[in-house]
Amino acid sequence: MISRVKKSICVLLAFVTALPLMLSASAPTEVSAASDVTINLSAQKQVIRGFGGINHPAWVGDLTAAQRETAFGNGNNQLGFSVLRIYVDENKNNWYKEVPTAKRAIEHGAIVFASPWNPPSDMIETFNHNGDTKAKRLRYDKYAAYAQHLNDFVSYMKNNGVNLYAISVQNEPDYAHTWTWWTPQEMLRFMKENAGSINCKVIAPESFSYLKNMSDPILNDPQALANMDILGAHTYGTKFSDFAYPLFKQKGAGKELWMTEVYYPNSDNNSADRWPEALDVSYHIHNAMVEGDFQSYVWWYIRRQYGPMKEDGTISKRGYNMAHFSKFIRPGYVRVDATKNPNTNIYTSAYKGDNKVVIVAINRGASAVNQRFALQNGTASRVSSWVTDSSRNLAAGSAINVSGGAFTAQLPAQSVTTFVGELGGKTSSDTTYNAETDTTLTNSVVEATYSGDSDIKYANFNASADAAVQWNRIYCAVTGTKNVKFRYALETGTRNLDVYVNGTKVISNAAFAATGSWSTWGEKTIQVPMNSGNNTLKVVTTGTEGPNIESIHVSAQ
Repeated sequence: MISRVKKSICVLLAFVTALPLMLSASAPTEVSAASDVTINLSAQKQVIRGFGGINHPAWVGDLTAAQRETAFGNGNNQLGFSVLRIYVDENKNNWYKEVPTAKRAIEHGAIVFASPWNPPSDMIETFNHNGDTKAKRLRYDKYAAYAQHLNDFVSYMKNNGVNLYAISVQNEPDYAHTWTWWTPQEMLRFMKENAGSINCKVIAPESFSYLKNMSDPILNDPQALANMDILGAHTYGTKFSDFAYPLFKQKGAGKELWMTEVYYPNSDNNSADRWPEALDVSYHIHNAMVEGDFQSYVWWYIRRQYGPMKEDGTISKRGYNMAHFSKFIRPGYVRVDATKNPNTNIYTSAYKGDNKVVIVAINRGASAVNQRFALQNGTASRVSSWVTDSSRNLAAGSAINVSGGAFTAQLPAQSVTTFVGELGGKTSSDTTYNAETDTTLTNSVVEATYSGDSDIKYANFNASADAAVQWNRIYCAVTGTKNVKFRYALETGTRNLDVYVNGTKVISNAAFAATGSWSTWGEKTIQVPMNSGNNTLKVVTTGTEGPNIESIHVSAQ
């Protein structure tokens, strides 16, 4: 897995990344204040699935029972990982090795996905790949058999207590020096003709460096796209400027976008505690979340001398940088808009969930900075903080009072700080939920607005009975009746929807009158009971079609 080529790419990238730090260290500048970080709690971005890494017992041995607790527990001196990647061995006799850690991760609430490196040997043939006559590829007459092989792994894990969240078609098909190569056309063919038979969510194509030529064909083919649930990518050597993927934003509605493997900035032996080099890990995660809109961030080996957990089972400096995200930004949280680079060497991102706001602030500079944070469309009375720097690891700080929706905190030199505040006021019971964010769609799709404004998206019910849209996480501070205002468009006639809260039907045949055209937006408010905490709200067509729904706004009476 760790080749000289890939390693050299990462070392070069690490030097380029570290250069600003070396320059700032040689000529430090005192910075006493910076531009405000503005956090708009109503401007929702991607839903976060989680943070984690791979356990690979076939190559480096299984995690011990204690190490599983360190990885997936979320108490003191634990990483709080919520995603586990496992290995699909080509030999079915070795599949048992994946079960113990996967079961424990799920017991801690993590999701588990799997990636194969090679098909079984009887499905492989050799060919000439740029002069390498021993290169391997999947035989063209074995595509269906390979899909069944992946199904067999899904079934095996399920029968042994592990329900996989997803399975990948191939690890790094475009960097297969010691495993199986796939061309973009071969990957497209499999996704069109065979991926639909896999009884699990499908991840593709897991390019080693997020090379878009591997995934563009899938996004541009309706059948292949329909069979892909998660676009997975590795980011070895990928420039931050290449993290954005406009075609995915255009074509990938309803699909997830995951960063499924990386180590950063290098895999040097015993490098996990180097400082400030380890700070580059949180900086890389920041860019993956903010520039790449990734929903998951998955490290390579969980336990390794350059990883988040060292070989002795203790958390490394790199691991504590990951923990600033993984312990506090839990599955289902949503990234919200925040000033991403308020001052030189300062990088911030923000998230909300469980009636909390989480802010991660990175100071890559050689001097401390007093940073002001301003909350919009919601507030908190105080925030707690944790900091990692050269001498501290996730050290708890004093509570900080919030006044007028803002607070100021010092960001130490070369540090990462996570702030957590309990939200009150507007955000806890007065929030807009978009149709494309954290929803489950049945016989319906998310499309760009009918008028052509690609920045506005809506749920379009297909012309079939029982089409539905479900919002998965609607937070209410207290139990009671809430006003739910739908923003919708309907050309003619009246459409009726049944409304369910937490799986129970609360309204039958709510009538939505015509707005005049599919590009004219109107509003309808209904009243529904909701519990304190997180709720689901589902609307189901009772005829052959429903209105186009852009968003719902939930507020107390």
